[in-house]
Amino acid sequence: METLGTRIQELRKGMGFTQAELSKQIGISHTQMARYEIKGVQPPADVLKKMADLFGTSIDYIVRGNKGNIAAQTLKEAELVKHFKQVDELPQDEQLTVLKFLGAYLRDFKAKQAYAS
Repeated sequence: METLGTRIQELRKGMGFTQAELSKQIGISHTQMARYEIKGVQPPADVLKKMADLFGTSIDYIVRGNKGNIAAQTLKEAELVKHFKQVDELPQDEQLTVLKFLGAYLRDFKAKQAYAS
């Protein structure tokens, strides 16, 4: 069963944050973050707002689990952010290789779309 705590945990992990990193980002203690995730304690409104802004989702999704298109899009974006963070950790020459590959892939994709229409 999906709970407030599991949604926070899923969003946090999707962004590639540890509990300590997320708690620092939103200005709360690591202990308090653990209470939100493990015990399902509801964060105050100001903390929920910071989480929603950081995760690029709505407070409604975090609290109620309203699984509209926003939630699905947020998880996709979180996955992209996670991958870009990993690319950012690569040596610069490897970063350039990844960027060239991505650029070529996107160019080819757009060309295929143009010819298909």
